[in-house]
Amino acid sequence: MQQTTSSLDVQAFLDRHPFSAFQWRIFALTFLVVLLDGFDTSAIGYIAPSLAGEWGASKMALAPVLSAALFGLAFGALAAGPLADRLGRKRVLVGAVLVFGLGCLASAFSGSLSELVGLRFVTGLGLGAAMPNAVTLTSEYCPEHRRATITNTMFCGFPLGAACGGFLAAWMIPHLGWRSVLVLGGVAPLVLVALMLWLLPESVRYMVAKKFSPERIRAVLVRIADGASRATAFTMTEKNQAGPAPLATSGIGVVLSPAYIVGSLMLWIAYFMGLVIFYAMINWMPILFREANVPPQTATVISALFSLGGVGAIAFGWLMDRYNANKIIATGYALTAVTVYFIGQSLGNVGALVVTVFLGGTLMNTAQSSMPALAAAFYPTQGRATGIAWMLGLGRFGGIAGSYLVAELATRHLGFGQIFAVLAVPALIAAVALVVKQMVHPHSGQAVVRGGVTSH
Repeated sequence: MQQTTSSLDVQAFLDRHPFSAFQWRIFALTFLVVLLDGFDTSAIGYIAPSLAGEWGASKMALAPVLSAALFGLAFGALAAGPLADRLGRKRVLVGAVLVFGLGCLASAFSGSLSELVGLRFVTGLGLGAAMPNAVTLTSEYCPEHRRATITNTMFCGFPLGAACGGFLAAWMIPHLGWRSVLVLGGVAPLVLVALMLWLLPESVRYMVAKKFSPERIRAVLVRIADGASRATAFTMTEKNQAGPAPLATSGIGVVLSPAYIVGSLMLWIAYFMGLVIFYAMINWMPILFREANVPPQTATVISALFSLGGVGAIAFGWLMDRYNANKIIATGYALTAVTVYFIGQSLGNVGALVVTVFLGGTLMNTAQSSMPALAAAFYPTQGRATGIAWMLGLGRFGGIAGSYLVAELATRHLGFGQIFAVLAVPALIAAVALVVKQMVHPHSGQAVVRGGVTSH
């Protein structure tokens, strides 16, 4: 007898089937988004010495150029999260990649520092909107028991893109000029936009939450496994850590609700402090190393090693899927403080400098790259894009602070070692914030199942 009604729990369906070629395609596209995000975000730091030489800019004059994109990143992320919770992940993500591609390409033709500042701000708007939606879309196609591993692996595209930017800049700038780096950073996203329009689906969890037609939801799920072909209704369970799901209907209402507010604040503080270190390091290390008489090309390559270390997030993702995610990332930040301090003590020994920069980058970027997965597991679907985006967006102000912090420390004539000692402090604050989050929202690695949403 033919079954007339069959209800399918979307997350349970994703959990019981192998990660399909269709899901790997989504992973690949979002990985490329994050890779290009990392490349474009860090590119300005690698070309900063050339800007200083060509336009005679001082450190303080360069600070607005280095931080302009970060202001855009913050505002882009803060706006894009609520938009994605209302309009969909794919629509906002494609628009964001288009904006940062066009902005970066236009930046290559800047004629002055002030013009470059404006174009970097526009680029930042797109960069800020792209990152949280790439993370959200990926996480919402993941099986629960592999979410952190897969999301962290995707997010590794950011430090890898930043590192590739350094290695490419070391070759491109002497041969093709600093503008060539921005041309590459603009053209590549525009090619990716065409691929995303063709190949990227909307989040299936978002479609269920927004009560899309069963036909549209089924058309996506059957590309993962044939078991969805007979379903006529779709339900969704929420697995998160903050107690009963709030009644708020908006993403902002969820993030700021009493059940989530303390965890939200601790995520914001930790991510803010991590980006103080990250942007201070990638924006200023090439300049600080060159002033310390490290050869220019060597300074660029060593600086790129700091970003390359982020591939360690894959291991953290594996640990987060099995053990206490808050404690794992807090430990990563605490060890970051130690290694950043020792970078400042390694000047004069290129071998030691290479090792400490790579180790510091591995620990710092691993902890930082794991934060979006931590946020994705913390928030329910109706607030996930906003929760991740606001953490990323507010955290970007930490990047702005880091860019200006080193400029200020340099004007106060602090030594090389003293600057890196100061930069170790934010990592300790980030570790404490995650310990507080663990105390308020205990996370054992096992999620709580809640009632969900049905699409008929």
